[in-house]
Amino acid sequence: MGFFHTELRQLYHTVRLFEPAVIVKNFSNMAQIFPSITITRTGPVDPFEASPQPLPSTFSYQGADHSIQQWLSASGTTALVVLKGDTITFESYYQGTDEHDSRISWSMAKSFLSALFGIAVEEGAIADLSTPVTDYVPGLKGSGYDGVSIKDVLQMSSGVYFNEDYGDFNSDINRMGRLMALGGSFDEFAATLQRWRTPGTYMAYVSIDTHVLGMVLRAATGQKITDYFEAKLWSKIQPEGDAIFLTDSTGEPMVLGGLNIKSRDYLRFGKLYRDFGRFNGEQIIPAQWIEDSITPDAPHLVPGKRDSANTHWGYGYQWWIPEHANEEFVAIGIYGQYIYINRLADVVIVKNSADTRFMENNYESMELALTAFRAIAESLANSP
Repeated sequence: MGFFHTELRQLYHTVRLFEPAVIVKNFSNMAQIFPSITITRTGPVDPFEASPQPLPSTFSYQGADHSIQQWLSASGTTALVVLKGDTITFESYYQGTDEHDSRISWSMAKSFLSALFGIAVEEGAIADLSTPVTDYVPGLKGSGYDGVSIKDVLQMSSGVYFNEDYGDFNSDINRMGRLMALGGSFDEFAATLQRWRTPGTYMAYVSIDTHVLGMVLRAATGQKITDYFEAKLWSKIQPEGDAIFLTDSTGEPMVLGGLNIKSRDYLRFGKLYRDFGRFNGEQIIPAQWIEDSITPDAPHLVPGKRDSANTHWGYGYQWWIPEHANEEFVAIGIYGQYIYINRLADVVIVKNSADTRFMENNYESMELALTAFRAIAESLANSP
């Protein structure tokens, strides 16, 4: 009876996960709702200096001035941390949260998985991105992933059909959420999906693509993802908190969106990418992998309005590239999670949110956030 009680409790919280009355609390306490695994931090903490500076009061979007404070409030912000060089210039927490909260990444976790993938490629565990994922994961033969190259999956161009509408109870993403609550395997779920388009021709955001990359990574390295994550990334960047991954009932981590860490640790990851994969003199992530990750290399991936994508933003290896980007790239999670990286300004900005209006127009939400981030970065242009 206790077993079913746990499942029913998880299902109850899954159905209510995004309700306005509980969304803020939920997003800082996901491990109390779903099964999870903790990757414990060890060693010293990478320190940040602090030199507080005010945010710009306004930013301009589509010819109108917008108040930064009103935007922060309207977009359900729970944390905003700004890094210039190695110095935090702004850090604030909202809606009753604080610096100690472990915050859900949602799809920002995809960019972390990309980092691990690049390390595996550099180490020779994955020799060729043109290799079909089914060469590593035979269990996907007969599914929509049969014969699809690793690179097409990395670039959200698998051609597999996946309904990502969080507002549709019967969507694939919500079915996956209920699978987490009631028990089941993400691996088996991926094997049920079917082909929609020719791979490598259309950029369509398919979250389960990232889980398939995780399946490939496990097969290629012969290691658990959490072990690889700890050895190759988490133990290297001197975080201040543990990393917590939500899992399915088999214990497999939700690499497509189930990472929970502190806001300043998201900042450390962004800093690592801003600094070409180097930390304290050590090359943690291959520099070439990072450049390939943020360089769209096919027409359907290049930023701008196009018929071969369902977004104006460009896409790389699990990273977003905005229109008119100038050494800028972004990790984005639903409901307003961002790691914004601007190399020219030497700036990283982390925004965590519980934005209940994000799904009403996620494109405008992303554009507003981008414009605000650019204004913040520009305001720090003359800072040392």
